[in-house]
Amino acid sequence: MNKCQTAQQVVAQIKDGMTVGIGGWGPRRKPMALIRELLRSDVKDLTIVAYGGADVGMLCAAGKVKKVIYAFVSLDFIPLEPYFRQARQNATIETMEIDEGMFLLGLKAAAMNIPFIPTNIGLGTDVLNINPEIKTIESPYSDGKEWVAMPAINLDVALLHVDKADSRGVCQIKGADHYMDDLFARASKQTFVSCDELVESDYFHQDPLEARFVFWERSETNAVVHIPGGAHPTSCDPMYGFDVPHFKTYNASVKSDGGWQSYFDEFVQCSEQEYLEKVGGLDALKKLPLPVF
Repeated sequence: MNKCQTAQQVVAQIKDGMTVGIGGWGPRRKPMALIRELLRSDVKDLTIVAYGGADVGMLCAAGKVKKVIYAFVSLDFIPLEPYFRQARQNATIETMEIDEGMFLLGLKAAAMNIPFIPTNIGLGTDVLNINPEIKTIESPYSDGKEWVAMPAINLDVALLHVDKADSRGVCQIKGADHYMDDLFARASKQTFVSCDELVESDYFHQDPLEARFVFWERSETNAVVHIPGGAHPTSCDPMYGFDVPHFKTYNASVKSDGGWQSYFDEFVQCSEQEYLEKVGGLDALKKLPLPVF
């Protein structure tokens, strides 16, 4: 069984109007090489679902996005992603802004193939006022309490990045947090994963403790794309941190006329090998310090 594909083959399966979930968290372990390939494509009118970072901002800047479902879109040390902020302020995208916990439950409901999960998260807040599609229900039991019925966030496609994977679709994340990537994988019809290292399958059998870092079944992975450095400029703990100088350059570009086009021409409209060379190469990436919190 060989699920290895190229980034071009993966993106060719993403069609206009699809709902695309993107794993990772802000500037951490985003499948940025797959995002760059998506930026090079003609795909448009996407609904993007993410704990967002530059992935969301770049897709908005490129006019690929119809709607964003999100809990936040941030670069951490830059609190609000610049191109997402621009799109939000100019009302060029539709949005569904929800609490981080509600977002998690929406993915979990989709992963469990159920229509909603009841929760008290969001009760008494403006989350319900700005998202009338989210309904409340009354408990069927004697307590009679009101609950938010957080609807399933069903995905057509999930794009994820991991440390290591094999050709069968076994994926490993050794960072301090795998975030919600397992839920993205289970909530989607198709899951496409890029990896920094492609390993032989016996790698996972040499040490039984390696199984602790595998968070979803290989049956959930439809394709594996080997792209060293594929998370840059976001981090891929424990291999490399996020690239602060690069993000500062990216953030500054929003303030100049033609800033996005200039960034796109330099860092997107090129091959991934050329991109790596522009940002200093793999050796430079591996020297990026891991964030400390």
